[in-house]
Amino acid sequence: MRHTYLCPLRWADLDELGHVNNVVYVDYLQEARVELLRLLRPGVVPGSPDEAAQGEAALVVRHDIDYLTPLVLDRGPLHIEVWVSEVRAASFTLRYELFHPEPDGADGARRVYARATTLLTPYVFASGRPRRLTPAEREVLAGFLEPDDRPAGPRPGAVDAERATAYELRVRFSDVDVYRHVNNVKYVEYLQEARIAIGDALWRDPDTDATGVVVGRAEVDYHRPMVLRPEHYTVLTTVSRLGTRSMDLSSEIRDGDEVCARGRVVMVFFDREHGRSVEPSARLRARLEEALARGRAY
Repeated sequence: MRHTYLCPLRWADLDELGHVNNVVYVDYLQEARVELLRLLRPGVVPGSPDEAAQGEAALVVRHDIDYLTPLVLDRGPLHIEVWVSEVRAASFTLRYELFHPEPDGADGARRVYARATTLLTPYVFASGRPRRLTPAEREVLAGFLEPDDRPAGPRPGAVDAERATAYELRVRFSDVDVYRHVNNVKYVEYLQEARIAIGDALWRDPDTDATGVVVGRAEVDYHRPMVLRPEHYTVLTTVSRLGTRSMDLSSEIRDGDEVCARGRVVMVFFDREHGRSVEPSARLRARLEEALARGRAY
């Protein structure tokens, strides 16, 4: 069985192209997930002060998101199906499909904007460790279970600080959740901030203003909590792959030498006028090949 959440869209969710920003999708996943997780602990709203007072929560360990087609605001609430694909002793995996039903299509026809996966673990803050799922929790999760044996892909790897571009990141008060940790969605936003900071130096096409980049896939692994503090964190970003019409950027969020999160995004070169993927110009490709060789934008 799949749970369906009707997610309202907001004008502030849009980017400069008039599409929902890639980071906002992660917020949508969180909204759908929270509604489902309420069933695990009846009477306790995930992320609420009541849950925080109990000293434990289901923490996000990993996100994978595939962006399939742009989403705009003109079609009403977004449908998000969420279900369980795997249950282990101390973790469980959720899958999502974000779509609008096609009003004039066949039964079940839908326009799919993204598909995603989240790995979660029950976590006890006092001990700083995950705990095993209870029999009652496993029973609830089993009601939404659709086993999926697709092998997991490689995870984002370590970034060489000597070859990466560094960005100083400061946490805002509004980034922190009720557990006094930075919310999982904000990590994805931080990686975006670092990408944008190096964008002009790296992928602005010197031959045309019509070629931009869009995010085709995002992967984030969460290693340790971040908190509100006056000192900055550091985001390291490096070019890790250059394809025909796309490239990979690998990133780490660090607190000194400690890794808070690792991420990788697939950036697709995009023709703004015609709305399709394109190959970068020869001059842009030469610049990117140089960046790939040294790992950094400047």
